[in-house]
Amino acid sequence: MTNSTPLVRIRGLTKIFGGQRALDGVDLTIMPGEVHGLLGENGSGKSTLIKVLSGFHTPDGGTLEVAGRDVPLPLLPGQHRSLGFDFVHQDLGLVPSLSVTENLMLGEIASSRKVAYSWRAARERAAAMFARYDVDIDPDATVERIRPVDRAMLAIVRAVESIRAGAAAEGEAGANMLVLDEPTVFLPKQEVGQLFSLVRRITSDGSSVLFVSHDLDEVREITDRVTVLRDGRTSGTAVTKEISGRELVTMIIGRELAEHPHDAHAATTVGRDVVLSVRNLSHGPLQDVSFDLHEGEVLGFAGLVGSGYEEVVYSLFGASPGATGTISSGERTIDIASLTPRRAMSLGMALVPGDRKNSGSVATLSLGENMNLTVLDRYFRGWRLRHGTMRDNVRQLVTEFDVRPAVPDLEYGSFSGGNQQKALMAKWQQTNPKVLLLHEPTQGVDVGARQQIFDMIRGSTATSATICASSEYEQLETICDRVGIFVRGRLVTFVTGADITKARIADLCHGQASAPVPAP
Repeated sequence: MTNSTPLVRIRGLTKIFGGQRALDGVDLTIMPGEVHGLLGENGSGKSTLIKVLSGFHTPDGGTLEVAGRDVPLPLLPGQHRSLGFDFVHQDLGLVPSLSVTENLMLGEIASSRKVAYSWRAARERAAAMFARYDVDIDPDATVERIRPVDRAMLAIVRAVESIRAGAAAEGEAGANMLVLDEPTVFLPKQEVGQLFSLVRRITSDGSSVLFVSHDLDEVREITDRVTVLRDGRTSGTAVTKEISGRELVTMIIGRELAEHPHDAHAATTVGRDVVLSVRNLSHGPLQDVSFDLHEGEVLGFAGLVGSGYEEVVYSLFGASPGATGTISSGERTIDIASLTPRRAMSLGMALVPGDRKNSGSVATLSLGENMNLTVLDRYFRGWRLRHGTMRDNVRQLVTEFDVRPAVPDLEYGSFSGGNQQKALMAKWQQTNPKVLLLHEPTQGVDVGARQQIFDMIRGSTATSATICASSEYEQLETICDRVGIFVRGRLVTFVTGADITKARIADLCHGQASAPVPAP
């Protein structure tokens, strides 16, 4: 294989489910040594394509070439390893209670026929692997105790080493391609650069990476070329540095995305009635945080990892035992230490957490059951639930919040990230909250659904005020009236008006450690 020979070439890939074409003649070419982005809205076919490459799905048409050789389809489960590619998904596939070394060697341990396994040798090999990729991870640490970015890099190193071992066993050149499926979705923005450094080291020897993501900024930073899928078809392929962000969005959704200015930057909400006063909030990194939230306001919080900005929303909802301070709403003043989620709800608060899979929903319940969890008491007649009324309510919410597919009886976990998030927004909005608490509201959400969620947040200001803790500065620029900056556990300043820009927020988060604590 020469450098001009594609590492992987897919032509005319088709997959049909119940008469619907999830993939409709998809073409994709990946060259040696490149990071190739794969973009598209939820439902565009990205996941189906990856599952065909992993041998999980049998395609209904199309061809596959690997390193210049024709490979018959369908692939058998596990065959991808002998072809020289492996996958790292969002959930990473790690065992939290095991050590780093144990996780790294799981496959080897399972297939070993030795009576005694040398953990000392395994640890030394783990350290050598990390040194090869310039990754600083303690081989003896328990996975649940290492940083999120270290878990992601551990999963990547394990996958790359699996590819190397497979190539050595086969004795011939394979694809040497790593598929990263939303690897940064649960990472703090400040740690993404470390993962990207590892990706670049992997591609420096001619290996390739297929990088699947909804984050256009990350795609533009790390990829050499991008392919966009739309409605199961290839919308186009482009050299990343030759295409603008707006052009990428147009390729993804099939139309130009309208500018989304909100008039909050031109007007202040500070003069409006105060709906919530927080005084001397302390918990973990937070130190004596005080602020006021005004009627109809979207107040953003930002900061570096460890600054505590995201802890505010959980403390105010009573989800952080040990938090201290007070909150005042109207004539009532309450000790934060006495707050529980149930009491916070009685005060008119609602929380949409950043981890919707584990904290915001019950994945095994249906969409409708999840959406009704916050208002179940409305549907009791005596000791019996009025299921018909519940179904009617869910159908109305599904339509109002544009949740797709509009099938409330489907398991919640089967919906795309964007539709899961819209369902969570609907679940809490029907409680008519006075204060909506959000943490990373568009994490892992495609560009089209992201716009809809922005509209929901701005639309809710007619009846409630919102606090949004986010590591996505562009998101804060788009939706917020004020942005509070946290440094080392303290709320050091607010950004308002025309100063609410991505660049300004980033500068303050990284360099405003000596700023005075603002008045609430």
